[in-house]
Amino acid sequence: MGKIALIFPGQGSQKVGMGQDICENSETAKQIFEEADAALGYALSELCFHGPEEELRLTANTQPAILTTSIALYIALREKLPLTPDFVAGHSLGEYSALVAAGAMSFRDAVTTVRKRGIYMEEAVPAGVGAMSAIMNLERDKLDEVCRSVSKAGHVVEPANYNSPGQIVISGHAAAVAEAGEQAAEAGARRVIPLSVSGPFHSSLMQPAAERLKAALSHVTVRDASVPVVANVTAEAVSGSAEIVELLVKQVASPVLWEDSVRYMLNQGVTTFVEVGAGSVLTGLVRKVDRKVKAISIQDTQTLEQAIEQLQTLS
Repeated sequence: MGKIALIFPGQGSQKVGMGQDICENSETAKQIFEEADAALGYALSELCFHGPEEELRLTANTQPAILTTSIALYIALREKLPLTPDFVAGHSLGEYSALVAAGAMSFRDAVTTVRKRGIYMEEAVPAGVGAMSAIMNLERDKLDEVCRSVSKAGHVVEPANYNSPGQIVISGHAAAVAEAGEQAAEAGARRVIPLSVSGPFHSSLMQPAAERLKAALSHVTVRDASVPVVANVTAEAVSGSAEIVELLVKQVASPVLWEDSVRYMLNQGVTTFVEVGAGSVLTGLVRKVDRKVKAISIQDTQTLEQAIEQLQTLS
């Protein structure tokens, strides 16, 4: 039997109504949302279930909302199927969900930390100064070269997310991102899609946020992970607490090596990826890396039941 990886989504997967169904059908999932509300001091559950969407989309709300939904679904899964994955991984913010699943961080610490992380990221760069764009179907080395050629002091653009073959996100100063997008199109990119985000995430412009996060993490208990966590920064497994903290700090201003992370897990013998959380973005990205691999998405009670059926046939 092949190995199983649990993967957790990041920002962009949020939608009004997320988590409500699982809370209505699982007491333990409901308790996770109640714990988030208590830890944060405001009704995150209400925001997830009923919106308004523009409030939910704010980075400082989105990050704890996605984490809480993921962990509520994860707890509901564990309750019905005591599954120990071979690896866990998460896309950007999703790395915190992975760390909770791996026992490296308590849920309460994770949800308060990502709330702070969201605030730090929003405040790192003034609104309108930064931007991000998705570049479709341009080879990685060509796009890396475009970014290098466009970047100069005060006009920075860098690869931010290596998501899958044919999808790389760039990030930096708005004018530099626009210029790199034009050059990428000239170099053969099929499409350039400006993203609706509040800042130039995973670029060096986020360094002020990384420094503030480092200070915040110094007050958080991080333990060694019980399951290998594939880190965004290195696309390799990590389990030691000191290295986990170091990589979480670096991650804020470094590119997310998601395609590389998926390939690493495939090379380690993973044959089933289970995405736990709102949406199915990562399921789609995994399939773009390897169409033959089994990729399952758990978003609510119905998809949870379907996933358990599929996972039971593997054991």
